[in-house]
Amino acid sequence: VLISHKDKRNTVCVSSQVGCPMGCVFCATGTLGFKRNLTKDEIIEQVLLFARMLKKTGEKVTNVVFMGMGEPFLNYENVINAIRFLNSEESLNLGARRFSISTAGVINGIRKLAKENLEVNLAFSLHAADNELRTAIMPINKKYPLDKVLLAIIDYIEQTHRRVMFEYVMIDGLNDSISDARRLVAKVKGILGFVNLIPYNKTEMNKPSSPERIRKFKEILEQSGIAVVQRHAFGQDIDAACGQLAGRKARNV
Repeated sequence: VLISHKDKRNTVCVSSQVGCPMGCVFCATGTLGFKRNLTKDEIIEQVLLFARMLKKTGEKVTNVVFMGMGEPFLNYENVINAIRFLNSEESLNLGARRFSISTAGVINGIRKLAKENLEVNLAFSLHAADNELRTAIMPINKKYPLDKVLLAIIDYIEQTHRRVMFEYVMIDGLNDSISDARRLVAKVKGILGFVNLIPYNKTEMNKPSSPERIRKFKEILEQSGIAVVQRHAFGQDIDAACGQLAGRKARNV
């Protein structure tokens, strides 16, 4: 998926797997199940496809985010090798800091990345600061409990001196209450990073939090000294936004 920004940035949102084994209940992509890992070349080609397209209009790819289909750290070697190639002079020569990897909390992947000597950005799909709720909506939390993931992230920051993005998708009536905001503050306060509030992209399963609810949630974080950004939703009109990458059967045929 190509995301073109008003400031001339062009971000390619890359998939690392066909389907996804995570089974997050709010994500339509998870309903596909897991098929296989993508190869290094298949990952690279997603970026080069848009690089060739943009070149025709004098533009170029400026950022690559591993936030498409799949859990990048379950295809670790192919993801890292693809980044190294795209980072090289023989390819796009795209600076390492232009890459972001989002994980649902695969601890061994976080620890391995800390030792890579690659200045890529790490994002953690947090989505619930309550351990019980996170387990209910993200089954991976059973294997990698939230507090243990946060300890791995703290170790990562100590080794790399790079801040981490905490992704938090705002889902109506599920994780967007005042209490949820306060729990989030308690978990991330003091950790070098920032929270990215993501309006939920509507699926058949859930709907997004209201703008007013998001505003109040954000206000609590900011008043507690937490750095916050709010993501603009892209791709909703074609069901290609975050969490919407899934096949859909034809209707009314």
